[in-house]
Amino acid sequence: TTDIDGAFNFNVPAGDDYTLTPVKDVDPLNGVTTFDLVLISKHILGVQPFSSPYQWIAADANRSNTVTTFDMVEIRKLILFINDEFTNNTSWRFVDKDYSFPAGNPLAVEFPEVINFNNLTVDQLAADFVAVKIGDVNGSASTDNFNTVEDRNFAGKLVFATDDVKVKAGETYTVDFTAKDFNVMGYQFTLNFDRNALEFVEVVPGLADASNFGFALLDEGAITTSWNTDRAVKLNADDIVFSLVFTAKADGQLSDLLGISSRYTVAEAYNGSSELLDIALEFNGTTSDAAVFELYQNTPNPFAGETVIGFTLPEATSATLTITDVSGRVLKVIEGDFAKGYNQVVVKRSELAGSGVLYYQLDTPTDTATRKMILVD
Repeated sequence: TTDIDGAFNFNVPAGDDYTLTPVKDVDPLNGVTTFDLVLISKHILGVQPFSSPYQWIAADANRSNTVTTFDMVEIRKLILFINDEFTNNTSWRFVDKDYSFPAGNPLAVEFPEVINFNNLTVDQLAADFVAVKIGDVNGSASTDNFNTVEDRNFAGKLVFATDDVKVKAGETYTVDFTAKDFNVMGYQFTLNFDRNALEFVEVVPGLADASNFGFALLDEGAITTSWNTDRAVKLNADDIVFSLVFTAKADGQLSDLLGISSRYTVAEAYNGSSELLDIALEFNGTTSDAAVFELYQNTPNPFAGETVIGFTLPEATSATLTITDVSGRVLKVIEGDFAKGYNQVVVKRSELAGSGVLYYQLDTPTDTATRKMILVD
C-alpha cells in the first residue's frame, strides 16, 4: 500500500516486463454529497460545464463513458443509503498522470488506468497516477480514515418547519414540511423518527417526491432525503416542500418523535452561491437541533473488511473510542478531537485481532456509551 501521501516504491529484478495497477475500492460515500449532484445537473444542462476531465470520470458513476441523469440516480441511491456501493464501478479510479485527454468528451477514448514497463532496466521515478473518487465532482473526499462531517463553515441555516401536534395511538397523520427562506439548489439530511411511536406510511409529493427519499433504514428509525436542481429555487414560507404520512403506535408529542441529523445522510444545503448551509427542524417556532451525545451502531454489522462507527457530540470535544473483545482485552484505541455534531471513524479488519463479538466504547469528558459489534472471518 502507499503511504499517507500516496507515495510507493517496488524493488524488482531488472530486465522483466511490469504493469502497475493501482486499486482502491472502499468507502464509496467518501466525498459524495448532493452538491455533487448539483454540479452534475449544471453540467448536463450546460449551465456550468465541467472544467476538468477528472470531473467527468467522477461523475460517470455507472461507467458508461458518458455523464447522464442515470449517473445522478446511481449517486443519489448511495447518498440515500439505498445502495452501499456503486453497482458498476469501484469507489476510486486511477489515471496515468502523463495522459492527455482528447478535446470534447474526455471519456470518448479509453484512458490508461495502468502503467506498463517493458524490459525494465533503469529506475522509474515518475510512474504517477491521478486518483479520482467516483461521485466526488468537487474533490472533497478525505484520504484518511477520519470523517468529521460537521467541522465546516456554514454561511447560514435552512430551517424546515412543521406543526407540533399531540399524536394518538392508532391515528394517521400527514406531517407537512415547509421551510423559512427556502432559496437553495439542493439539500440532504437524515430524518430520525421514534420507531416505537411512529410507523412510516408514505411520501406525499411537494417540491420533493418519493424518488428523493431512502427507506432502507426504517428499522433504524431513519429516513434519508436528497433533493437538488441546477439553480436556486425559492419558495414562500407556507409552500410545502414535502409531506410524510405516519401512523402513531403510541401517544406522544411530535416534537419528541422527529428530528433532523447527520446520522446517516449528512445534513446540509447549498444556496445559489454554492455556499454551505446547516439544516434544522422547527416545531411551531422552537428549533430542534439534533446535537446530543449518541453512539450509533456500526455499519455494516456484522463486518469482514471494514466498518464505520458514527457518533454525535453536543459540542466540539476530545473523545476516545476503545474496542475490546468479550474478555475485556483492548484491541484498538482511537483518540482525537472531534467537532460538534456527527462524526465517524473507519475501523479495518486488519487493525483488530481475532473475530466474533466485540465491544466499542466512546468516552468524552462528560459522557460515555458502549455498543456491540460482530467481526466475521
